[in-house]
Amino acid sequence: MLVSFGSAVLVLIPIQLNLVQPNGEVIDRTLQGIITGIGFIGGGMILHPNREDGAGANVQGLTSAAAVWMTSALGIAAGCGLWQLALVSAGIAFLILRFLKWLERL
Repeated sequence: MLVSFGSAVLVLIPIQLNLVQPNGEVIDRTLQGIITGIGFIGGGMILHPNREDGAGANVQGLTSAAAVWMTSALGIAAGCGLWQLALVSAGIAFLILRFLKWLERL
């Protein structure tokens, strides 16, 4: 929830300051910063050291990292006022996560 809320707030800041109208690049840079930051968090969720000395990496948590990325995208959509897109996308993401988890168990 905090990832989505934070993404929405970061998008709303330049919109509320009326920085988007004179220069469309402001929102582009904001989105790039959010996406880069979430990518960094996702990378940290995916790569875990294999051994105590840190040599090698154990790759796991791809679904969790993708869910955090999707949560950020939902916050960006909501922050831009695209609540219908955010709502439909949240429903689709929920179905994907639930259905594929069920399918994986078969």
